[in-house]
Amino acid sequence: MSELSRAERRQRTERRILDTARELFAQRGFERTTIRAVAQAAEVDPALVMQYYGSKQRLFDAAVRVAEPPAGEAGPEELIEELLGSLDVKLGELPPASLAMMRSMLTHPEAAASARGVLGRQIERVGRSLPGERARLRAALMTMIMLGVAVGHQLLELDELRDVPPEDIARLLRPCLQALSEG
Repeated sequence: MSELSRAERRQRTERRILDTARELFAQRGFERTTIRAVAQAAEVDPALVMQYYGSKQRLFDAAVRVAEPPAGEAGPEELIEELLGSLDVKLGELPPASLAMMRSMLTHPEAAASARGVLGRQIERVGRSLPGERARLRAALMTMIMLGVAVGHQLLELDELRDVPPEDIARLLRPCLQALSEG
């Protein structure tokens, strides 16, 4: 068995720090997650976390970064199917990055700035698929409806959202999203 190169060890360490940060930000939120706690849980020195990321804010930004969907231009119907299809994920076990952002975005200004960036890109992508006037506003409303459902289910644990299958929620949301997509 060959030993890992220095670059491979560095990459594994950085990945371990980032995975640990995602878990802690998801569990504790931005305010209660410290560089020291991340370092301890990742079994590294706090100085190493700072060397890789420079600040808690940059660590958070890296932790909540999610892969963007392909930039293809979907039509309104395909867009609605994509949004409603994502409910299974949003109402299931969310990735730690998504949970971390949701938990922190309402309580910390820097986390809110990160969320605005992610949501802004989502709104831009959705808006490109909508015909007619005020596409960006309609895209923002569609995006925030989906976020609201996820927050109600994941963070507020509303029984009304947790006691029904995602398909039922999707069926009820469809007319609303269709109306917004048409302008």
